[in-house]
Amino acid sequence: MPDTTEPAPEDIDLGAVFAALADRHRRRVVLTLLAEPDGTERPCSSFGLPVSKSTLTHHFRVLRQAGLIRQVDRGNSNMAQLRRAELEQRFPALIDLLRAEIRDSADATVERNQRSAKTDRTSSSVRP
Repeated sequence: MPDTTEPAPEDIDLGAVFAALADRHRRRVVLTLLAEPDGTERPCSSFGLPVSKSTLTHHFRVLRQAGLIRQVDRGNSNMAQLRRAELEQRFPALIDLLRAEIRDSADATVERNQRSAKTDRTSSSVRP
């Protein structure tokens, strides 16, 4: 039977958390869960990561062992849930840093879209 336990809040190691968050796919999972209401559970397959099933399993194992998520078995599905309260208790500023990344990413997307729209308008007004 696979090990699905996560560390107790006092055993969550900052180095393991940072190592888990260093991978963009794992960070995407955490940021997606952070954007959801507290306590939200999502099927591990619902994050749309462009990786094989075995790699997906690896990523969720790393997140769970680092203490970032808990996995809940719901019959045919493994659900992922962010351990928000425990993380805020152990590393109070971590959630704020992750929220800032969500805001920064959204701001960057808006800026890219605005630049693209401006470029489109400029190129369509230039006639040969």
